[in-house]
Amino acid sequence: MVSDEVMDWENAYREEGGFGGPPPWNIGEPQPELAALIEQGKIRSDILDAGCGHAELSLALAGRGYTVVGIDVAPTAVAAASAAADKRGLTTATFVVDDITSFSGYDDRFNTIVDSTLFHSLPVDAREPYLRAVHRAAAQGAALYMLVFTVGAFPPEFEFKPHELTESELRDAVSKHWEVDEIRPAFIHANPIEIPDAPFPMPRHDADDKGRLKFPALLLTAHKAG
Repeated sequence: MVSDEVMDWENAYREEGGFGGPPPWNIGEPQPELAALIEQGKIRSDILDAGCGHAELSLALAGRGYTVVGIDVAPTAVAAASAAADKRGLTTATFVVDDITSFSGYDDRFNTIVDSTLFHSLPVDAREPYLRAVHRAAAQGAALYMLVFTVGAFPPEFEFKPHELTESELRDAVSKHWEVDEIRPAFIHANPIEIPDAPFPMPRHDADDKGRLKFPALLLTAHKAG
């Protein structure tokens, strides 16, 4: 069962969301699939980190001198990201509390939009306004990178799981606003989740060298025409 209820992100980042600690997607560094894009020189300033959370991606980019804006609906996450930037002396990262499906004030600004595990958490009816909003904020020729869960990430019985997108579903949604260049298999790395007495088996995902589970995912690359 997939829930289209809006997750209480503020509650999750206050460590009251039932995880027994920080959310499992907080791995203390950018997702490795996105870190590889940075190393390959595929990220260009200015950058929008859509649904930034604790913003390890934004912080890593700012540490390399990129200008980046992180937007998240959860004030606790934004406060933590801002404090981390201040502590590290990063002056090119700014963080804003806003609804990523309806934010404004950045028209045609960003050369790169990065969605690090946000899209699959949106209700289906929020996808269109979200894609419209980030497209409006993108400069001509801007790149979009989107990392999402795909089929097999979670047990079918897992209640309120994120959407597991197929390649065709992802392409159909994004191509309404963006020119899709590539969708390829990838991984989302996350800390293990303990579910005591779960009435169903969890998928047996491989772990990386830091003990984090590698959930099957898709990495989409697209660009804004023009």
